Amino acid sequence: MNTLLEQNLDRIPSPCYVMEETLLRKNLELIRSVAQRADVEIILAFKAFALWRSFPIFREYIGHTTASSLFEARLAKEEFGSKAHTYSPAYTEEEFEEIVGCSSHVTFNSLTQYARFAPQVKGRASVGLRVNPEYSEIETELYNPCAPGSRFGVLAQDLPSQLPADVEGFHIHCHCESGSDVFVRTLAHIEEKFSGWFGQLKWINFGGGHLMTRKDYDVELMVRTLQEFHARYPHLKVILEPGSAFAWQTGPLVAKVVDVVENAGIKTAIINASFTCHMPDCLEMPYMPAIRHAEIVENPQLSAVNSQLSTLYRIGGNSCLSGDFLGYWKFDHELQVGETLIFEDMIHYTTVKTTMFNGIGHPSIGMLKKDGTFELFRQFSYEDYRDRMC
Repeated sequence: MNTLLEQNLDRIPSPCYVMEETLLRKNLELIRSVAQRADVEIILAFKAFALWRSFPIFREYIGHTTASSLFEARLAKEEFGSKAHTYSPAYTEEEFEEIVGCSSHVTFNSLTQYARFAPQVKGRASVGLRVNPEYSEIETELYNPCAPGSRFGVLAQDLPSQLPADVEGFHIHCHCESGSDVFVRTLAHIEEKFSGWFGQLKWINFGGGHLMTRKDYDVELMVRTLQEFHARYPHLKVILEPGSAFAWQTGPLVAKVVDVVENAGIKTAIINASFTCHMPDCLEMPYMPAIRHAEIVENPQLSAVNSQLSTLYRIGGNSCLSGDFLGYWKFDHELQVGETLIFEDMIHYTTVKTTMFNGIGHPSIGMLKKDGTFELFRQFSYEDYRDRMC
């Protein structure tokens, strides 16, 4: 136990999402560097990360955020301190006026939504349209906004040759944890489909999914690609709105083993947290999270004579959902009740998607500061669960 996090485990409640300030600042510095060198604006997408207690740190590096709902737009204005770049698949009459008051940019998903609501935006925010390039390399259909029949964005064939005078930008989102090489290929399709309208625009938003803080991401290719795009269309302001890139590898979910059960030769370590409640993308994507000091084992031969089976475990969540488990991991020892497990990279797309299914308590949330102190942002209680009901 030699990392700053592991040195402080006795001060951290369990379960708990722990953001590490040093890792967050490392990501923010890289993102700011890309923005400056490529002459683009990179803003934070709340759909992946919205821990507002950390916003003072973010404001040292970026100026704006993106919202997809009234509550996110209010969070931008009231907690981040600047109006949101707002897009929603469908605005409602009950909320739209308040959304406009919290927004610097309002993007419409369809021409019918534009016709219905754009008059309320006039002179108050910049108006955009989401367009669909009909191309995406996202393999998981659940996350593919450009699949045939998608409800997202206007197709090129449905755009008028002359855009309405108040439409100032296009919003395009078709990436998910993608590399810069994917952006290069996607950009070719975007320009083929929509460059005929670029002369009528002031800005273009290339959406999220640009995972520039991942170790194998080719940052220089991204910077060069954006610089070349600027050279072709110098009048266009370019905006990117990643979410995961900001919080990527910035901290774990810390949980404890509360029981070990065995059935048909499979040992399952049950934790005081839940995949379905607290790590939903592990089941939705799906993907296997890394557990510190453990090795992922794919397709283990459970029936084979293997001296290592005693330290091979499936990990089970503490809910009544039968599928609330993942596996297998091999440890260097037999797990004990009360032992801490550290699930790596659990800050993005977790706290924004958690549930209290089964009445299971929500993990605490905190930050491990760069000076080694731990700041507890929040602990959750029975009243938090009760007050979500009625």
